Amino acid sequence: MLLDKIIEGIQMVKGENISIINLKDRRNFICDYFVICNGDSNNQVYAIFQSIEKITIEKFQKKPWHIEGLKNKEWILVDYISIVVHIFQKKLRLHYDIENLWS
Repeated sequence: MLLDKIIEGIQMVKGENISIINLKDRRNFICDYFVICNGDSNNQVYAIFQSIEKITIEKFQKKPWHIEGLKNKEWILVDYISIVVHIFQKKLRLHYDIENLWS
């Protein structure tokens, strides 16, 4: 399952505080799941992105539909249509607190 491989990709490079928000029951929502995690630096945030992309291409031949944040590497959004992944630096994750926004 795509969600499992995304989580595996995060764990492979020691992404932290993985949260999964199930949005399937929400009416007219844009995706089924949000996956949220964080890294300690720009380099780790980017490494998490690369790991997710690599494993989803290898296992499912599936590239992200849309990617944002590669330039500054503080918050990278990876959109697989049914799953949207948010990879934060820890300080930005605390600031935006999207778990509480969408829970």
